[in-house]
Amino acid sequence: MFTRMPGDRARQALHGTRFADIRWRAATGSTNADALELARQGEPEGIVLVADHQGAGRGRHGRTWTAPPGASLLATVLLRPPATVLGATTSAMAVAAAEAVEAVAGFAPRLKWPNDLVWPGDGSSPDRKLAGILAEAEWPTGASIADGWRPPGRGERAVVAVGIGLNVDWPSELPQELTDVAVAVNHVTGTSVDREELLVALLGRLDHHYSQLLAGTGSSVSDAWRRRSATLGRRVRVDLGTDDVEGTAVDVTDDGHLVVETADGERRTLAVGDVVHLRPQ
Repeated sequence: MFTRMPGDRARQALHGTRFADIRWRAATGSTNADALELARQGEPEGIVLVADHQGAGRGRHGRTWTAPPGASLLATVLLRPPATVLGATTSAMAVAAAEAVEAVAGFAPRLKWPNDLVWPGDGSSPDRKLAGILAEAEWPTGASIADGWRPPGRGERAVVAVGIGLNVDWPSELPQELTDVAVAVNHVTGTSVDREELLVALLGRLDHHYSQLLAGTGSSVSDAWRRRSATLGRRVRVDLGTDDVEGTAVDVTDDGHLVVETADGERRTLAVGDVVHLRPQ
């Protein structure tokens, strides 16, 4: 009797696309770490690593990221983009994930810069996090780790592992510390959604948006990001580590940087930082 393995439906549905090589595991430490190790071994772009559970999942700045086993879509895509579009890969993943949720689950999450999908609050409650994205770049092809990291030249390709943790089917009662900050797809829809169906939709849309980046039409990706943004037009405080920038988020560049206009009219273009959405004054 034929036994269907995890990922078989996705591999069949995505046959012939860039992301048909799907490797689904019951558990691993971190799909991002696994993808970067494959890159060091010379594996090509397009490999997709999926896990039911991550024991060492992480977010930005080394924060830990945990989820109940089998409750989230935990996936990392290995890419080797030209250096000129490296920064836009997070935006491409975010837009693809939002489009996939809308297509499969029937609701449209918003995008919080730089790397979150959120379900908007109602004015009296804050936005809650539906998914987080973490893109980790490696040394350019041909560079030695012993030489230290250097930014890739414009003509070089970089290695990037773009990971996502999307809350899909979580318990109805969340721990107290997560009640006001996290949400899952089933909390919004009231019913379970198939993780593999979400994966197929996400990778199909990512194939489209990544192809746009490679074709030099990154503005299409940033335009799609703007339309779904929960950040643009809002007062924000951006934690840069050494200081904060406060103002109104007015734009995002084609390479995914946030433009903030401060109270004195200065426009700051920020490549990294943690954003807090502030209440209107």
